[in-house]
Amino acid sequence: MASSVFCLVLFSLILLCLTCHASSVSSSIPIPPMSLRSQASILVSIKQDFEAKSSSLNSWNMSNYMSLCSTWYGIQCDHNNMSVVSLDISNLNVSGTLSPSITGLRSLVSLSLGGNGFSGEFPADIHKLQGLTSLNITNNMFSGSLSDLEFSKLKELQVLDAYDNMFNSSLPLFVLELPKLKHLNFGGNYFYGVIPPSYGNMVQLNYLSLAGNDLRGSIPANLGNLTNLTHLFLGYYNQFDGGIPPHFGKLINLVHLDIANCGIRGPIPAELGNLYKLDTLFLQTNQLNGSLPPQLGNLSSLKSLDLSNNEITGDIPNEFSGLHELTLLNLFINMLNGEIPHFIAELPNLEVLKLWQNNFTGTIPSKLGQNGKLTELDLSTNKLTGLVPKSLCLGKRLKILILLNNFLFGSLPSDLGQCYTLQRVRLGQNYLTGSIPKGFLYLPELSLLELQNNYLSGWLPQEATNTSPSKLAQLNLSNNRLSGSLPTSIGNFPSLQTLLLHGNRFSGEIPQDIGRLRNILKMDLSTNNFSGSIPSEIGTCVLLTYLDLSQNQLSGPIPIQVSQIHILNYLNVSWNHLNQSLPKELGAMKGLTSADFSHNNFSGSIPDVGQFSVFNSTSFEDNPQLCGYDSKPCNHSSTAVMESRDKNNAKPGVPGKYKLLFALALLGCSLVFATLAIIKSRKIRRHSNSWKLTTFQKLEYGSEDILGCIKESNVIGRGGAGVVYGGTMPNGEQVAVKKLLGINKGCSHDNGLSAEIKTLGRIRHRYIVRLLAFCSNKEANLLVYEYMPNGSLGEALHGKRGEFLKWDTRLKIATEAAKGLCYLHHDCSPLIIHRDVKSNNILLNSDFEAHVADFGLAKFLQDPGTSECMSSIAGSYGYIAPEYAYTLKVDEKSDVYSFGVVLLELITGRRPVGDFGEEGLDIVQWTKLQTNWCKERVAKILDGRLNHHIPLDEAMQVFFVAMLCVQEQSVERPTMREVVEMLAQAKQPNTFQMQ
Repeated sequence: MASSVFCLVLFSLILLCLTCHASSVSSSIPIPPMSLRSQASILVSIKQDFEAKSSSLNSWNMSNYMSLCSTWYGIQCDHNNMSVVSLDISNLNVSGTLSPSITGLRSLVSLSLGGNGFSGEFPADIHKLQGLTSLNITNNMFSGSLSDLEFSKLKELQVLDAYDNMFNSSLPLFVLELPKLKHLNFGGNYFYGVIPPSYGNMVQLNYLSLAGNDLRGSIPANLGNLTNLTHLFLGYYNQFDGGIPPHFGKLINLVHLDIANCGIRGPIPAELGNLYKLDTLFLQTNQLNGSLPPQLGNLSSLKSLDLSNNEITGDIPNEFSGLHELTLLNLFINMLNGEIPHFIAELPNLEVLKLWQNNFTGTIPSKLGQNGKLTELDLSTNKLTGLVPKSLCLGKRLKILILLNNFLFGSLPSDLGQCYTLQRVRLGQNYLTGSIPKGFLYLPELSLLELQNNYLSGWLPQEATNTSPSKLAQLNLSNNRLSGSLPTSIGNFPSLQTLLLHGNRFSGEIPQDIGRLRNILKMDLSTNNFSGSIPSEIGTCVLLTYLDLSQNQLSGPIPIQVSQIHILNYLNVSWNHLNQSLPKELGAMKGLTSADFSHNNFSGSIPDVGQFSVFNSTSFEDNPQLCGYDSKPCNHSSTAVMESRDKNNAKPGVPGKYKLLFALALLGCSLVFATLAIIKSRKIRRHSNSWKLTTFQKLEYGSEDILGCIKESNVIGRGGAGVVYGGTMPNGEQVAVKKLLGINKGCSHDNGLSAEIKTLGRIRHRYIVRLLAFCSNKEANLLVYEYMPNGSLGEALHGKRGEFLKWDTRLKIATEAAKGLCYLHHDCSPLIIHRDVKSNNILLNSDFEAHVADFGLAKFLQDPGTSECMSSIAGSYGYIAPEYAYTLKVDEKSDVYSFGVVLLELITGRRPVGDFGEEGLDIVQWTKLQTNWCKERVAKILDGRLNHHIPLDEAMQVFFVAMLCVQEQSVERPTMREVVEMLAQAKQPNTFQMQ
């Protein structure tokens, strides 16, 4: 019995072993390779889902499927079994969706789709590609939740790069189940919530980026366990509580650490001094405080150190002298004090040094620049004294030199006249003396030179020869003691746009060569001793918008050639000895809105034409022989009028028969015009039925439904670009339809409009209004947008509902609108400048979420030949950047200025213009008067409707950002990316969660 049982057990074991062996054999059998035809068919079907196709993919054609592995773009095969193992179609600018058919390529090991416009959800069956080791989907618009995908089955995955998409969920946990994952990039998405502490268990990682999301909470100390990390990115848009975990001192293999722009507080941990391999440490734009840890001097491999825009105090530790590899040191916008250590000048590789807006005292290290590598130096807005070092350009590499707003004295080093690499120089607001170095004005790469508000003297040096065209665009020498005549070589600046020489002692005649400045936009020669006549050649400066020649010794007439400057809007010739009559041609200059002819010797009567009727009477005062203005009417004029009236009264009446003939002729003309109008209207009606509808997503309605919205009772808004109508489609969807003005018979009909509209139609971003369709015919162009039930920010803020816009909502709107503009400026392809940023172009959905509207329209609404078209989209009064007044050009920094005005609206609750009790005063000027640009005084301008229930530190931060945005010089304004980062600092923890 026992033996039979033993035999039975033995038989069972043998059977089990055979079964297991058979199973293992069957599982190890590889998947049979697919035929070339089958693989080619899959790729062609994938291509069919692409909306924007690249010519590079023309090779994907079934007619040549046999050459799949040799000629098809982006394809690599395993040549043993002719299976596709790599698919790389990155940076082809294709769009559309990614077909689930891609999972049919079971042999795929590497998939790269980066740098395109793919949208929609990522294929759910991606886990079927179980051999995948690398997945790169960066810079697309994939959305949805990654957590719903079975990525955990991709056990071979080593690289997962999903940077810059639109994934919206908490951070996925499936990554914890990928044992071979080394590179993980979830940056630039909309992941929210906290960083799971369990992320500290992925000890195999060498690259981790979670930057640019909406993460909250604190940075987990557990991340300090990832000792294999070489790169760690956590900043930008995220908003963390607390500070930097001291545990990060254990990340001994770290090469790059970036925790910038995410609101972290507290001191910089001394433990970071243990990261001996670190070459980049970015902690800028946070709220870090305390002093600089001397231990950072142990980072002997460090090349880039940026701790700018924090609240760091104390001095620069002597231990930093050990940072021999340092090339970039940014400590600007802090509260550092003491002297700039002399060892800074001895750092052998230092190229960029920016310490501006601190409290440094003492002198600039005399040996600074002796390493021969210095390229950028900005020590402005400190309390520095002493001389400008002579060695700054010793290596002939210096490009940027900014030392303005200090207490520097003495002469400028003569070597600066041979620093041929210089591009931007700003040395204003100091106590510099002596003359301008020979050759300094004529450096070949110099585009900006500011020496204003010093004590410079001597003559402007004459350029001996004009060997190469100058790039100088802005020259400001105002408020010095410069003397002598203006050199004729002043005309050797073909790129010059701004020339400011006021407040000096220049004498002699204004040289005729001034007329060679064909790109000059603003010229101020006031408060000098110029004599002689105004050169007629100035009329060739046809781009001038601002001309000030006041307070000189000029004589003779105003040359009639000035009237050739059609866009001139400011002219001041007061306090001179000009004579003769005022040229009546000046009245035809429609852009001339401000002029001052006072305190001269003009004679005769003021021309009663054009712009002369809009000038203030004070513009003509103290011209003893001039009459025709309010306080001094011309007697002979009234006499002439009386005589004219008498003569008219004395004329015999017109015979009755001529009156009858005239009336009949007028009636006949009226009948002809009426007939023509009827014919024209019928023709318009006949042709207007042929509407072309271009859709940018699947719509359940057509052009007839859209046209049904165009009626007066549906108007929900009017603007310079068009009239907006609301409407409900047959399926219940609400839409907004904008009928564009100025793009029909008054201007060129298309001018690239259709192509541009298609570009805008492909844009998908959470904080940008979606363009659903474009409907057009020969007479009209209609844009169909998603409907925003809460209207515009301007209506909500300045209307009756303004009191319901609490501070949290305002800050949320500001941040969201900034993100939308940031996308247009930095992440769109092609990049888009808005050109009309204002509160009325920021629309609010039912949750008061901000959406930027009318983006990009200005670009193709312009018709260069029709001023009427341009006037409707040149920007809105109160939002226009200063440079627009004299350049008539806008760029992304013009948008930044306009957004700064919107921020001031949100803070103050006031409109940009008209609320300040003084003519000509706008919100920027008023705010400056009230606060002197001191953020601690923001309480003086806060909107009273908020009942002052505002976290003052948040209001100060938003005001600080607004101040930067509305800087007069465009180069001093931040980018929209920086604006978003700085606004993120104002948010309190957990104030805003993704919805």
